[in-house]
Amino acid sequence: MPLIAILDDQETNRRIFERLASSIEPGVVIRIYGDPSVAVADFESGIVPDLIVTDYKMPVMDGEAFIRALRALDGFSEIPVMVITVYEERSFRMRALEAGATDFLQSPVDHQEFVVRARNLLKLRKQQLLLQNRAQTLAVELASSEQSREAAVRDSSERLAQVIDTVPAMISASDSNGRILFANTFTGEFLGCDPAELVGKSSDCLVDAELAGPNRTLDRKVMRSGEALKSFERVLTDAAGEKRVLLTSKSPLRDAQDTIVGVLTSALDITERKRAEEHLLHAARHDALTNLPNRAFLHDRLRREVARARRGDRSFALHFIDIDQFKNINDLSGQEAGDAFLKEVAARLQLLAGPEDMVARLGADEFGFLQALLPDGASLDAMAQRIIDVVGLPFGIADREAACTASVGVTTYPADAADVTQLLRNADLAMQQAKSSGGNQFRLFETNMTGLIRNNAILDGRLRTAIDQQQFVLYYQPQISARSGKIIGAEALLRWNDPERGLVSPGEFLLRAEENGLIVPINEWVIHAACREAKSWHCQGIGNLRIGVNLSPVQFRRVNVAALVLKALDASGLDPRSLDLELTENIVMEETESVFAVLRQLSELGVGISIDDFGTGYSSLNYIKQFPIDRIKIDQTFVRNMVSDPSDHTIVRTVAHLGHSLGMTVVAEGVETEEQAELLRADGCDVMQGYLFGRPMPAEEFVALVRGRHELEKTA
Repeated sequence: MPLIAILDDQETNRRIFERLASSIEPGVVIRIYGDPSVAVADFESGIVPDLIVTDYKMPVMDGEAFIRALRALDGFSEIPVMVITVYEERSFRMRALEAGATDFLQSPVDHQEFVVRARNLLKLRKQQLLLQNRAQTLAVELASSEQSREAAVRDSSERLAQVIDTVPAMISASDSNGRILFANTFTGEFLGCDPAELVGKSSDCLVDAELAGPNRTLDRKVMRSGEALKSFERVLTDAAGEKRVLLTSKSPLRDAQDTIVGVLTSALDITERKRAEEHLLHAARHDALTNLPNRAFLHDRLRREVARARRGDRSFALHFIDIDQFKNINDLSGQEAGDAFLKEVAARLQLLAGPEDMVARLGADEFGFLQALLPDGASLDAMAQRIIDVVGLPFGIADREAACTASVGVTTYPADAADVTQLLRNADLAMQQAKSSGGNQFRLFETNMTGLIRNNAILDGRLRTAIDQQQFVLYYQPQISARSGKIIGAEALLRWNDPERGLVSPGEFLLRAEENGLIVPINEWVIHAACREAKSWHCQGIGNLRIGVNLSPVQFRRVNVAALVLKALDASGLDPRSLDLELTENIVMEETESVFAVLRQLSELGVGISIDDFGTGYSSLNYIKQFPIDRIKIDQTFVRNMVSDPSDHTIVRTVAHLGHSLGMTVVAEGVETEEQAELLRADGCDVMQGYLFGRPMPAEEFVALVRGRHELEKTA
């Protein structure tokens, strides 16, 4: 059975390679060593493995020193040695090969590649042992019969030739003048001729024309040194005209007096192994969907570009690209359509790339664009804008078209960064700035963005503390019936009662909470707190007031909103008809089945659904009538200028009339003057909210306000 010796100072690696080696073929025997000196001592005592797998980086004796000590042992000159190391530099590979390594693998090792390479090396070792055993057998037979020496020699030569002819490798011998002495059957088949016809010809005919000179040089080196060459790879053309990769070795050929009379050459066809290696390498460095280079490949390329830039006067740029609203395509048309869109984006970006540029896919909907040559700053801006333009072109899905915009962050080397890690971080930060500014634009990295990262990190920590310590409070802004003038409810508005800064308005932290996802636990607390407060109003007998609560789009993407609302209602005992959930237009406009199902569930519970800030997004009453929407809230920007701007007044009136035509209640926000209120009443608005009727206030002040109104009504 074949014996494999594994040498590695790390126990975990030894276990992994032992498990892999045991799967190479049935019955394989494995010896494990953690110390190179112990392995050498075992080999000196008579243990001869068929394959040695060794780590390069080891204490006391590294892989190079171990291989040199190994090759110095009697009978170990041809045993295959596979070296495994984390070093990427070519110098380490060359040192290992010069010391006598047969093969070389980069760590972390691909398990399939390890098994394939090890199996091929064992096959080569078996061929060596087969030839050696046959030669020894023939020697014994020759020694046993001196009287029939000539016959035995002739017989043994024939047997040896038969054995060599069965070996699936090119084996040939040439004399000191470069004339072929012998060629086996495989060599003839490879070259498409009778091997007997090769005898006496120049060894040049065994290789391609351009390799004839180097081949003779190697033969002379073997003749002169009397030592075998380390195995090397070379490409030869077979009889069918196909290029094949062969692992070649050359050894001195000696006569009975131990005089070197020629060179023995053997070459094992490893073309399939090389193809497997290339396939594995490509798969490891490319994205499976788009076939673009992946993040690891881009990282390597950036590292090379940094090295080139340091050696010469050149610079390059990295464009970090994120597709805006890509989730909509997946939700609306399915993952297959989303994949098709990503492949189309990849193709469009590649059309923009120059011969030295690189396009890579970095994540789900993120791409990197390496702009290798920067003649001037204008070309940098122009490329970023071209990227945005091509990504934004319509894309055909089934029988309709869709489109997404892109946010692009741009950074340059060496102006913005000192290394690859910093370069990637800067590009990502600039992209986030473009996205937070509304998307469909690019941003160049600026040094103050680093301070923004630090500030965001501090804010994130403080928000988590605020959640844990329940530092948030709710303020309530009255909502007034336009017809009766009575308070019919309130909108719950979030405030942060920071122990250090006091009351913090939502404008200072809500956007960041949306970005980092902390809005989910915050809004969960808001819903529960608002429902409890509204129930307390009812218990105090101040009227069946409604409570309005804003929902974040992030909640719809991450949690079961219907289950959350139902839990809050059950916990508080609040009548669902007293709860009004306020949604932004983009939640409804996503038109996903999940959003529609959630809204339908809430509506069936009796919960009211409002569209907040109506008119500022992609408003379409004809569209939202498909959803169970009860109220629309006209954005305060239209209400603020409706007295002085006829256009805004027309918009308010039109929305009110159309809302009523769809059976919806119309709410006007931001009412600050009596003149605005009169116009809103005339236009048919049902509910008004704004500073004219009360600013956001703590719960106890709101209750006092309602009680005061009741007292006035009684005395009126």
